[in-house]
Amino acid sequence: MKKPVFLLLGTNLGNRIGNLAQAIRLVDQQVGKVTKVSSVYETSAWGKTDQPAFLNQAIAITTDHGAEVVLKKVLAIEEQLGRKRREKWGERIIDIDILFFADEVHTSDQLNIPHPQLANRKFTLIPLNEIAAELVHPTLKKKVSELLASCPDELSVHRFADASHFQ
Repeated sequence: MKKPVFLLLGTNLGNRIGNLAQAIRLVDQQVGKVTKVSSVYETSAWGKTDQPAFLNQAIAITTDHGAEVVLKKVLAIEEQLGRKRREKWGERIIDIDILFFADEVHTSDQLNIPHPQLANRKFTLIPLNEIAAELVHPTLKKKVSELLASCPDELSVHRFADASHFQ
């Protein structure tokens, strides 16, 4: 049975728009059918701030795979696109985070769903709100639009490119 999954893509190295486009293509081929893409948003780096600005984009997919399999597949795509994990919150060619996996709550050593920092990051909530404003967080019991309205993050997030570049 196909399950809806929401992912956040992020990049701050190289051809950032190209990195997002390649990631979307590979997710569609290897993980699940891409059904929605948000506009692209630019924001200063979060956590480790002495690095280039990030582009972020939320996508919705449907997949037959379970959460752990999706994680393995997106990590493989990151590697395929050249990601090297050197430091927490460091620069990266591509980052693919699982935000929501249907309405499941999943906790393991490798994966926590919903993403544990989702409600605290405007760079995640703004693109996600664009494609899934009515989606309800399974543990916080709030819509994405409500989480965005109460998000404490003060980093500036602005639209960089609209979704038509990726359709």
